[in-house]
This record gives sequence, C-alpha cells and structure tokens, in this order.
Amino acid sequence: MNAIGTMERMRAWRGPALLSHGFRPFFLGGAIWAAVAMTLWLAMLAGTLSLPTRLDPVAWHAHEFLYGYLGAIIAGFLLTAVPNWTGRLPIAGWALGGLFLLWLLGRVVIATSALFLPLPVALIDLAFPVLFALIIAREIVAGRNWRNLIVLGLFTALIAGNGVFHWEAARGDYAAQGYGLRIGLATAIMLIALIGGRIVPSFTRNWLVKRGGGRLPTPPMARFDKAALLTLVAALCIWVPWPGSSAAGIALVLAGAAHAARLLRWAGVRTGAEPLVWVLHAGYAFVPVGAIVLGLSNLSADRAGAAAAQHIWMAGGIGLMTLAVMTRATLGHTGRTLSAGFGTTAIYLLVIAATLARLMAGTLPDLASALHLLSGLAWIAAFAGFTLLYGPLLMAPRPGR
Repeated sequence: MNAIGTMERMRAWRGPALLSHGFRPFFLGGAIWAAVAMTLWLAMLAGTLSLPTRLDPVAWHAHEFLYGYLGAIIAGFLLTAVPNWTGRLPIAGWALGGLFLLWLLGRVVIATSALFLPLPVALIDLAFPVLFALIIAREIVAGRNWRNLIVLGLFTALIAGNGVFHWEAARGDYAAQGYGLRIGLATAIMLIALIGGRIVPSFTRNWLVKRGGGRLPTPPMARFDKAALLTLVAALCIWVPWPGSSAAGIALVLAGAAHAARLLRWAGVRTGAEPLVWVLHAGYAFVPVGAIVLGLSNLSADRAGAAAAQHIWMAGGIGLMTLAVMTRATLGHTGRTLSAGFGTTAIYLLVIAATLARLMAGTLPDLASALHLLSGLAWIAAFAGFTLLYGPLLMAPRPGR
C-alpha cells in the first residue's frame, strides 16, 4: 500500500474519529492513565487505598509508568511515524480499537494481579507489546524500511525488560530496583536519544528557517551524534548489570557530557519564543542531566541520590519528551497550527515542576513527604490538562474531512 492507499483507507473509515489513526486512542488513553495512576499512587502512599495487586506499591507505580504509560505513547508515536516511513497505514478502525483494549486489559490485570496466578498476568500484560511489535515488524519489512529496524529492536528490548520485571516480581524480588526496571529505563533513554536526535534538530531547523537568519542546528546523526550514542549505549550496558559501580558512574558522567554537548549543537537557545520547540530541548536536556547526576551519585555512593537521579530520567526525560511529542503530533495531525498556547505551555512547566520537586525530595528528607505530594499533584495537573486541551482534538475528525 502506498501513501495514496493509506489516505484512501483513512477516508474509508466511517466510525469514531478516535479510531481513525493510531496516535488518537493511545495518546489520549496514555495521558488519562498517567493522571489516574498517579492519583492512585498518592492514595496508596497516604494509606487510603490498597489495590489487589501482587506488586508492592512502588513496583506497581514504576511498572505502570515505564511499561503502561510509556508503552501506550510509543505505540501512538510509531503508529503515526510508520505511514511516513513506509507509506502504509498499519492499523485503523475496529482493529485499532481492539489493540487499544488489549493495552487497557494489561493495566487492569496488573492492578488486580493478586486475584490471578503470576504467569497469566504476565502473558496478558505482554500480549499487547508483542502483538504491536509484530505489526511494526510487518510494516518495516513490507516497506523495506530497514533503517528503522533499530527502533523495533529497542522496542523488543522494552518487551524483554517487562518480562524480566514480571519474573522478578513473581520470585518475590524487589522489582522496583531490579534488572527489569533498569532494562526498561535504559531502553527508554536510548529511544529518546535516538529518535530525539532526529526530531529535535529537524523541527528546530524548520522553525528557525521560517523566522530567517541566525545559527541553525547541526544536521541530525552527524559523526559526533553517532559517537555520543555509542558512549551512552556503553554507559547503560554497564549500568544495567552493575548499577552502583564506579565504572558505571564514570561512564554515565562521560555519556552525559557527550549528550550535553550534542544538545548544545542544536541551537536550542534560539527557540525561547515557541514553547512547542523549546520543550523538545528541555525534554532532551534531562537525558544528560540524569546521566551526570546518576553517575556522580555512584561515585559518591549516594544511593538516595541515585533514586532521585532515576526520576530525572523517568519524570523529566520520559515524561516531558513524551508530552512534547504528544502535543506536537496531535496539533500537526489534526490540522492545527504548530504553536503552543498558554495551556500547553502550562502543562510543560507542570511536568518540569514535578521533576524538580521529586529531585528535591531526595535531598531534603524533612520535606520529602510534602515534596512527593507536590510532585504528584503537578504531574496529575499536567496530564489532566493534556486530556482537557487535546482530548477534544483527538476525538474529533480532522477539519475538512
């Protein structure tokens, strides 16, 4: 199917607009789940709620962000990107609705996993990402889009991390600090470094060219970028099996410095007038900052600092970058102007505030409870705000169709 065939297939769909394109249900569902899961997490911390899950509260919280929320947003992003890669529409209509319901079933079965045996819980939760990986593999092969096999490979690593997380939890291990979490987090950071390395300089260049004059970002994936990516791969490959080692600490600091330099090459200082662009730079900035802070915490044996540093990656890097991609893709693919208004800027700032409050909670133990609450509330407000602002766009047909 070529690009014309893709458009014909989209026009042929006469059902709910929400199921006309993959980004619609997964961005909306992921955002709602990000707000709902954090609300449940705060209630669990306060002792007012106990979910019937086999996971301890911290492990449930980590799993549902890293594999629940992020899994949905990656699906929405790839289902949007694949037609651009291959000229084919992977899935739409009721088949898309079924895929989304499979993701939703995973969230329900994890929250109620104490009612079932561990194996069926793991199989149900893994069914969505495995099926989705097969769909993307089919499209890459059919479109002969071999350069994006690396994205499929990283998504497969995310599936493996989820499987290890389930295995560790079934053994009674503390999965929130296990291999499964680190595999998933390392994979997510590599996805940001890889895909962000393509879209951040490209979108920045497009916006700056329209404004005219001045320094432009260096082209994506230059030799320096590839070297920085290899440095990060090496650091994460040390950190996953040996998270507290000095070798991991040194490697992470070096990788963080390389990616900070990479970010500076993209002319982010010139993007302050458009939040839709500067947020991409801010989201990417949490990758090197998280690596450096995590590396320094290793070298100082500050394990509390290590936990806070991981949240720089999770809340800051993953949270802000996914929100940046969701807002931009929604505006672009629903036919709106690529510009962020007050509400969109506010939800970006709320995620940044949530990240900073969580980081401060690791360094100010006397205020930790209040800062955890502040961080959680800011996070809920950000994703509830996305739902209110962008939900109507995601559920309505594109203007002119």
